Amino acid sequence: MEDEVFDQIVSVFNKLVSWVAAGAMVFGGVVPYIPQYRDIRRTQNAEGFSTYVCLVLLVANILRILFRFGHYFETLLLWQSIIMIATMLIMLNLCTDVRMATELSTKRRSFIDFDWNYFWSWSHFVDYVQCVVAFTLVAVYITYLLLDSVMFVETLGFLAVFTEAMLGTPQLYCNYQNKSTEGMSIKMVLMWTSGDTFKTGYFLLTQAPVQFWTCGLLQVIVDFAILFQVYYYSRFPQKPVSHNVNHTTSAKAL
Repeated sequence: MEDEVFDQIVSVFNKLVSWVAAGAMVFGGVVPYIPQYRDIRRTQNAEGFSTYVCLVLLVANILRILFRFGHYFETLLLWQSIIMIATMLIMLNLCTDVRMATELSTKRRSFIDFDWNYFWSWSHFVDYVQCVVAFTLVAVYITYLLLDSVMFVETLGFLAVFTEAMLGTPQLYCNYQNKSTEGMSIKMVLMWTSGDTFKTGYFLLTQAPVQFWTCGLLQVIVDFAILFQVYYYSRFPQKPVSHNVNHTTSAKAL
């Protein structure tokens, strides 16, 4: 009797752990953007957040969803991509509204102008939606044509996770150029590090496709490299270098 009760307790505990892990996997990637979203709404200033973060994550997660049609992976990872796409669109909507409210120029810049000088710097949220829809339709069409090609499918999966894995490299290079981590949110990097470490371990335990855990390891390495910069530049201060913040400066800075 006691053994049966113990087995039931263990079973319930295992299910609970599984649900918590699944929830963390699906929603964990969104958490770092919650304080950023609240700060932008409170200050009505979006200059500290690069909208290119949204671009990279939108591309990465759209490609990941298409990859699933050729190489099945766990449904939780599919939901993770869907929720991340929704989150990035919400962030873009907020950033666009805030920027237009404070911008002096009245000239409208739209996606259908096809002006490369203003790519991803359009005036209204609908322009970003048009770009995302256009990219998705082209990607879907190409995937439909080449879905029978194993090489294409595996390359698609690699591009999806590799794009996401590269998010930290602009910040890494920026810190190296400036010889400082001033202006970078250490909390943000710590949240990314813990999330990337958990995610990579999850990929390994669930035997996800090799592209997932390989690029996950790359993300963790980049995160730790940034944290090493924090330690190094605080321990050995370098000569300060003046610089201007722009859209391409950072993928993880606040």
